Amino acid sequence: MKKIFMPADILLPSDKSNMKVWSVVACDQYTSDKNYWERVEKTVGENPSTLKITLPEIYLEEKDLPERIEKVNSTMKTYIENGTFETLKNSYIYTERTLSNGKTRKGLIGIVDLEAYDFSKDSTSPIRATEGTVLERIPPRVKIRENAPIELPHIMILIDDPEKTVIEPIAKTSPEKIYDFDLMENGGHIKGYKISGESDIAAQINLSLDKLCEDDICEKKYGIKDAAPLPFAMGDGNHSLATAKTCWEKIKNSNPDSPARYALVEIVNLHDESLEFEAIHRNVFDIDPKRLFSSMKEYFDCNISSFPFKKQKGRQYFTYLTKDGDIFVEIINPSHNLAVGSVQKFLDEYLKEEGKIDYIHGEDVVRKNLSETAVGFLFDTMSKDELFPTVIKDGALPRKTFSMGHAEDKRYYLEARKIK
Repeated sequence: MKKIFMPADILLPSDKSNMKVWSVVACDQYTSDKNYWERVEKTVGENPSTLKITLPEIYLEEKDLPERIEKVNSTMKTYIENGTFETLKNSYIYTERTLSNGKTRKGLIGIVDLEAYDFSKDSTSPIRATEGTVLERIPPRVKIRENAPIELPHIMILIDDPEKTVIEPIAKTSPEKIYDFDLMENGGHIKGYKISGESDIAAQINLSLDKLCEDDICEKKYGIKDAAPLPFAMGDGNHSLATAKTCWEKIKNSNPDSPARYALVEIVNLHDESLEFEAIHRNVFDIDPKRLFSSMKEYFDCNISSFPFKKQKGRQYFTYLTKDGDIFVEIINPSHNLAVGSVQKFLDEYLKEEGKIDYIHGEDVVRKNLSETAVGFLFDTMSKDELFPTVIKDGALPRKTFSMGHAEDKRYYLEARKIK
C-alpha cells in the first residue's frame, strides 16, 4: 500500500507570545451559540488569529457569506505575505491536549493523501467515513475552501492500535517542544512537539503505520476474511475532509501536482485513554405511540418485555420509552451490526409517513421530551472495539451513532498548510 499519512510543511505563527488568542475551536462547534463566537471575537480583538482565517459555521446562512469568505481568503494572503507564519519543513507535530476532564489526548499531525479517501457509504478505501456523509453539507464548504491559499485542520482520524506502537512511544524520545499554552474558552491546555520527517522517530512512526496497513490485517485483528484494510477511520471533521476531497477531484486532472491532493489532519489512537464514546439516543415527535409500536413489532423479529433482557450473543437490545413507561426490546435477527443501526433503518422508513426525529445526548433529556405524541429510543453506548469491524462489515454507520467528547474538547485551529 502506498504511503497515506506523511510529514508536511506545516505553518505556525512566527510570534508565539499570544498563542491563546491565535488558537480557536473548530468552526463546526457552537453552531447555535452566537454569544460564544462574539466572546471569541472580543478576546481576539486586533491580534492575528485563526478566527480571522476560518469561518464559523454559525454564519453559513448569513446574507453576507460571500463577503465573509472573501475576507477570510484575503486575510490568509496577508498572513502569508507579512511574515505571520513560519514553516516547519517536512515535519510531524506530536500533540498532548489536556481536556476539560483532566485527561490527556495524544495525537500526531501530518498530511493524508486524498486519493486514499472515499466518503461514500460502501467505500473500501484505506480512509473511510465512520458515519454517513450528508452530501448537502459539502457545497457551502467547497465555496470556502476552493479559493483559499491555506488550510487549517479540525480533522481527527482514528487508528486502531491496541499495542500503542505509533503515537504513544513518541513521548519517550524527548522531541523538541514548539508550543505550550492554555486554550481559550475552557478548552484545556495544548503542547506541541516537532518531529523531523528525516528523524529516526519518524522512521519508526512510518514503520508502525505500515503494519496497520497490511493486506491481511482485517483477518488478523477482527477475523474478517477478504476485507480491504481499514487503517484510518474518521473521528471528527468528516465533512471537512469530504470538502477537501471534492475540491481535489475538481482540479486533479488540470493540476495533478497540486498540494491540494493532501489534507492536514491529526491522527489519534482509538485506544487513547482520553477517548470516550457516548451513545446518541432518539426522540420521535408528532406521532401516535401505539401505531409506531405496532409498526415496530411488525418490522422486527423481536421479543418485548417490561423488564431488561439477559443479553445473548447475536441479538440486539434497546429501550422504547413512552409517557406511560419503558418497553424493552430484543431484536432476534438484526439487519445491522449495531442496534442503533437496525432501529435507524426502521425509523427512516416510518418517518416517511409521520413524525420527526431529534438526536439526543443524555437519557434525562430523552425522558423530558416524552409526551402523548412523542416517544424515545435508548441505546447502549457503542464499545470502542466495535467501531472498526462494524465499518468494515457494514460501511459507514448511521448518522448520530455515537459522540466523541464535548464541544470544548474538539480540535482547536493552530497549524496550517499551503494548498496553492
